[in-house]
Amino acid sequence: MWSATLAFPSFVVASSTSLSGCKKPRLPKIQASLSNYPLASKIMVRNLPFSTSEDFLQKEFSAFGEIAEVKLVKDESMKRSKGYAFIQYTSQDDAFLAIETMDRRMYNGRMIYLDIAKPGKRDFQQQPITSGPPEKLQVPEEPASSNEVADCWY
Repeated sequence: MWSATLAFPSFVVASSTSLSGCKKPRLPKIQASLSNYPLASKIMVRNLPFSTSEDFLQKEFSAFGEIAEVKLVKDESMKRSKGYAFIQYTSQDDAFLAIETMDRRMYNGRMIYLDIAKPGKRDFQQQPITSGPPEKLQVPEEPASSNEVADCWY
């Protein structure tokens, strides 16, 4: 019969004293690709009364942290709120605190809902790049000398 021998690499366990000088790797904060603010720092507030103003939202939600921008979405023809708004905080922690505190709270007889805003097409501030067929690159060919042999594996 045939027999086989397997060898596995051995692992060396370092003592706790040798790891004391090592630094923990720092994880980067999640950043939006084209924004100065963290990705999860923009929240959406839904089911707002139509009489809500941006000033009221600024005053009410600034208790949770520094607000960079408040955008109340309005109907252009009727010049009133559509019932939802976007609030951009300067940090993710402030946005999460606002969501935990204000989500499913009653405001003027309506229950408001808060969630992390999903990035939309306008958040990237660019027009989409259209592409047609790829351009053909004109690469000058070098004359092959008769002494060279092509490196082929097949």
